[in-house]
Amino acid sequence: MVRAGLTAERVTAVAAELADEVGFDRVTMSQVARRLGVKDASLYAHVRNLNDLRGRVALLAADEKTIRIAEATAGRSGKDALVAFANAWRAYAHEHPGRYTATQTPIEIAPELAADAPGPRRAVGLTYGMLRGYGLAEPDLTDAVRLLRSTFHGFVALEAAGGFAHARTPQETWVRALDALHSLLENWPSAREGDPS
Repeated sequence: MVRAGLTAERVTAVAAELADEVGFDRVTMSQVARRLGVKDASLYAHVRNLNDLRGRVALLAADEKTIRIAEATAGRSGKDALVAFANAWRAYAHEHPGRYTATQTPIEIAPELAADAPGPRRAVGLTYGMLRGYGLAEPDLTDAVRLLRSTFHGFVALEAAGGFAHARTPQETWVRALDALHSLLENWPSAREGDPS
């Protein structure tokens, strides 16, 4: 018997809350069921299994993060857009560590869920749109996207792990790193498609 009010969306929201509390990789179906006050079996009327639930959390988090970045960057361009984009990314990672991990974890997501999820596609569009403001075109766009993602993710991952023990604050370094990224993007060395160098 399916408990009234229990939906896939509610199960996913509770799993996302738990991910922020205990870590994305530590969320179990039993924990979610306990939080909802139901038996484990009740969840399977709404999600197929733990992998399906993790995929749903990843898509939820991608949507949330993308909305935050879109709102932060609306009407901005150049360095203002880059800084707003980066700060929104970092703030989401700080506020929702489990959900953020879900956005960075390879998960096999059911095709029907992925097809209806605008977050990942919109995130790509936002990133490419911001970088086009620097006059970049392919293959430089893809290289620049990978550089930004590596820099932002690497920074927040090291920060979360306590990897910045120097007296200089991470915030001071973050600001300087964004200055350096802006300078690099303005002076991006052009490459030709297929150039292995």
